[in-house]
Amino acid sequence: MNRPRIAVIGAGKFGQNHVRHLSAHAGVELVAVADPNPAALAQFPALPTLADYRELIGKIDCAVVAAPSSLHAEIGSTLLAAGIDVLMEKPIAEDAAGARRLIELAGEQSRILQIGHLERFNPAVEALATKIKLPLFFEIHRLSAFSPRSLDIDVVLDLMVHDLDLLLSFTGQLPSAIHAAGIRVLSAKVDIANVRLEFPSGCVANLTASRVSTEQVRKLRLFQPHEYHSLDFAKQELFSIQAGGAGGFQFNHAPITKRDALSAELDEFVDCVVTRRAPRVDGAAALRALDLALAIIAKIEEHARIVEATLAQRQ
Repeated sequence: MNRPRIAVIGAGKFGQNHVRHLSAHAGVELVAVADPNPAALAQFPALPTLADYRELIGKIDCAVVAAPSSLHAEIGSTLLAAGIDVLMEKPIAEDAAGARRLIELAGEQSRILQIGHLERFNPAVEALATKIKLPLFFEIHRLSAFSPRSLDIDVVLDLMVHDLDLLLSFTGQLPSAIHAAGIRVLSAKVDIANVRLEFPSGCVANLTASRVSTEQVRKLRLFQPHEYHSLDFAKQELFSIQAGGAGGFQFNHAPITKRDALSAELDEFVDCVVTRRAPRVDGAAALRALDLALAIIAKIEEHARIVEATLAQRQ
């Protein structure tokens, strides 16, 4: 294949970022942007635009889907069935049935299905992955200021799913126990959540995700025998402390070449389309993260019912 013909479906914030990168990407031909909102499409005066993404069928080889999560399964299924490779923004779908349908179609049609778990392409995350031996404790915070973006899903699927994907990748296990609580603050969905995961290996992970914070915090801390690692997602920095000989300690800032993670993700997608190799975040990996996120949401709802019952008893 020469330069694949690609389109971006969804002209919101993420769609705009994809368009910006793909417009400058030498490996693809950006054919069009699709979105039913004329005002959103007006941001791209130099590109062909259309309201109905289905008009792209037969005119493109691959697509980036940056539409609302509730439309992922519908749009992705239509594209895959038409023989179009898909880079789907996370989460893969809003429910497991939709995700499984996408995975099945990708297999039946021999199409690339890559999911946009962007942190996998963060160079600090890649550096940490090489240091993981026997993870015993994770502490992860992902806090953002409130934005009207992605209010069709709660904070677990919006933000925390990034860290769930990383935990499953790092541990190679599904958790054996889930404890979770969350509340609605400024939207109809859960805006802040705290989760404790316990893994069969004995590893424990505490996660907090909030989209109603006054500050932006995206950090991970990992403890394993004789080692402590602190990762800053935003700064793309990794600091480590390791026990040395004779009771000493070694302090180390990992040498990291910083890069734009979205650019790296798109580079991989284009390469997968051309070479037909499997992406690092395929549908199966994304489904595992989605299943865990949905299990956490169920635990949050269970906790909310307990709180409501307690309050009712005290009234």
